[in-house]
Amino acid sequence: MIKTQNPQSKIQNLKSKIAQSPYQAYVYSYPHKTAYRPLTPPIYLPELWTQQDRQALFLYIHIPFCEMRCGFCNLFTTVSHNEDFISQYVRTLQRQAQRIKAVLGDASFARFAIGGGTPTQLPIQHLATVLDIAENTMGAKLQEIPISVEVSPETATEEKLKLLRSHSVDRVSIGVQSFIESEVLATQRRQSNTQVEAALTRIKEAGFPILNIDLIYGLPGQTVNTWLQSIQTALRFHPEEIYLYPLYVRPLTGLGRTDKEWDDIRLACYREGRSLLLSQGYTQVSMRMFRQSGQGGQGRQGSHLSPLSPPSPSPSPVYCCQADGMIGLGCGARSYTNTLHYSNEYAVGAKGISEILQAYIQTPDELFEYAHYGFQLDAEEQRRRYILLSLLSDEGLNFVNYRLRFASEVDADFPELSELLTLSLAMKDEDSLHLTEFGIERSDTIGAWLFSEKVQELMQGYELK
Repeated sequence: MIKTQNPQSKIQNLKSKIAQSPYQAYVYSYPHKTAYRPLTPPIYLPELWTQQDRQALFLYIHIPFCEMRCGFCNLFTTVSHNEDFISQYVRTLQRQAQRIKAVLGDASFARFAIGGGTPTQLPIQHLATVLDIAENTMGAKLQEIPISVEVSPETATEEKLKLLRSHSVDRVSIGVQSFIESEVLATQRRQSNTQVEAALTRIKEAGFPILNIDLIYGLPGQTVNTWLQSIQTALRFHPEEIYLYPLYVRPLTGLGRTDKEWDDIRLACYREGRSLLLSQGYTQVSMRMFRQSGQGGQGRQGSHLSPLSPPSPSPSPVYCCQADGMIGLGCGARSYTNTLHYSNEYAVGAKGISEILQAYIQTPDELFEYAHYGFQLDAEEQRRRYILLSLLSDEGLNFVNYRLRFASEVDADFPELSELLTLSLAMKDEDSLHLTEFGIERSDTIGAWLFSEKVQELMQGYELK
């Protein structure tokens, strides 16, 4: 039996959390990056990856550049860059890829994504180099696997979209956030509806099989009616996927530095937005993700990138989020194995980001073969991650799969999960545990409740840069 914290204490803790706002912290993976710490001594990656299944990996390349810093953004990204700095970054990315490919040896990739930041902020020649790194340095078969790229309205030019399609990118995700210009302006973001709609038209005309549109609810000045207007405008472009994100105001972000308060309408927005999308033929994959019914949300083998919902079965190797096989390249990327999650250090403030980027660019080739910063997962943490990633998606927690993976029973390992049933947060059948409608809207609360005491203590002790 896994030695976890007192189940009765956990149950009381959940009851207390459910009585509060559903929007306490954004949970999308586990463990959280603020639980990472320096690894002493550093871990030699060739020895680590030799012990892993490398036949269905997720390749992720991080581009930390944006044209502007949105008020809600706490991502590792910078607006302070020029052509020379971008060139240095891409050259470092190439050096890192060459070393990591040697580390991996015979490996296959089942998915590929370029995120950031805004990858299309790169000049087109550098964007082409990044695609070449994935295909020719790392050996990813771009014509056979799902590929997703993040774009912005300002950078989704016809030329760059054409380049992405020519390299078999089948999913484009664009952060619109709102189609109400006053709401956009309140987030310290500059974009006009004319610009956004022109970008969406170009994306549709370029023929990408999957268009994803990100929208945010709870923005300053937003109402339920203006929120629904944004969703209805998005639906005019027939996106295969829509993500509905609640606004979280985080430390060191633009909004986090203000004293401004606004009415908390997030739960009302979520419910009305969910109802609208379901009425328009979308299915709910997770708290945030909605997929057009009949499409399966699929390009090649399920190219959506929700970390909480693995793609459909396919004859080719398929990446499964619970399998922890991810290779991250670039300064802000994370890599996952069964026993270790690792990355560079993390920052939100401009000074901290600049220092970490400079250190990355100056990294000697041989040091890319070591993990210096991360989190080591013991047996309990591996189980917690598996439960969280399964339960927070429409897939649910399958008891048979859990037993096959861990040679134990989930009820014995985590008896406190029964409280999800008592509080009507989940329903159970013979084979699995699924969140109810009430449970899905409390996903972030449930996710945080599943965190171990160790992870919670590390997160609370983290000093944000």
